[in-house]
Amino acid sequence: MRLEARTSVSRMAMLAAPIVAILATLLICALLVRWAGAPVGRAYALLLEGGFGSRFAWSETLTRATPLILTGLSVAVAFRARLFNIGAEGQLYLGALAAVAVGGQVDGAVAPWAQQLPMGLLFVLMVVAGMLAGAMLLLGAAWLKTRLGVDEVVTTLLANFIVLLFVSMMLDGPMKDATAMGWPQSVALVPELELARLVERSRVHSGLLLACALAVMLWAVNRFTVFGLQMRAVGANARAAAFAGMPVRSVTMWAALLSGGLAGLAGVVEVAGRTSYLTLDISPGYGYAGVVIAMLAGLHPLGVVAASVFVAGVLVGADGMSRAAGVPNSIADVIVAVALLAMLVATMLTRYRIRLDAPGKVA
Repeated sequence: MRLEARTSVSRMAMLAAPIVAILATLLICALLVRWAGAPVGRAYALLLEGGFGSRFAWSETLTRATPLILTGLSVAVAFRARLFNIGAEGQLYLGALAAVAVGGQVDGAVAPWAQQLPMGLLFVLMVVAGMLAGAMLLLGAAWLKTRLGVDEVVTTLLANFIVLLFVSMMLDGPMKDATAMGWPQSVALVPELELARLVERSRVHSGLLLACALAVMLWAVNRFTVFGLQMRAVGANARAAAFAGMPVRSVTMWAALLSGGLAGLAGVVEVAGRTSYLTLDISPGYGYAGVVIAMLAGLHPLGVVAASVFVAGVLVGADGMSRAAGVPNSIADVIVAVALLAMLVATMLTRYRIRLDAPGKVA
């Protein structure tokens, strides 16, 4: 048995791969639901209802999908240039920390250095600071890869733990909110810097529109610009791209800046749109989920939006399914993980076919 590359891959097969992967995921996870003692049909109905069955369900799904879109775009950009960024979680936290450092309250008002600035300009500075914080973190890993050949998977993954320890130190030290009754959280943002609500009596905020707009912009960059072509070329074959005269190192570094900036923006959006302050549990793994989302979307920016809504719906719906059907809500993590594996297999089978050689035949 061996894999043989297909001479061509149809667009229909590429579009069908995510659908087949999701159906396969539901079939596989049905065994786990049944093992937990719950009827499969009712459990999945509760999952769907909890994530998409009401106005409240949709609002919670879209709220959770917002940072997922940004981390998914972050990973998709990096992976497109063959920069395997596994550090979106740390970049998100560093972006959130930078946002609070710029826009946090000091004695109930903005910091003294910012009191003369218009709120609009201060908001822009907060966003830029968050994006730069995430970008600089990934830029270090990209420099180590391009200059010294250090594996970026290791450096970005380990950076996550370093950043979390640094954030913990800051929340227990100079950025701790003195009114939080000892709870390790930062000071709150100035209210004028918080994002507006899109839907009354819900947590859906304007960060969702920003994330969707960035997805469209990234699609246009990939599709119509020289930089998009260079990223695709470097991702497909860096040596061939260098032979064709493309600046491989420069493309990798710019991709790192863009990818890290998007992950840092996810942290800014979470603070400014949902919590207004930073805690150590602001992210339940949005950065790691971004890898799953990017792969489910086939690294397509617009597909990232759809994949984020799907994953967010599963995570939100699992809570209601757990309470009503007695299924552990950790089944949501299993569904997301199996979906990633199923998508990888489906993508492989669209690009390769399985060949069975006759016994004794040497390929």
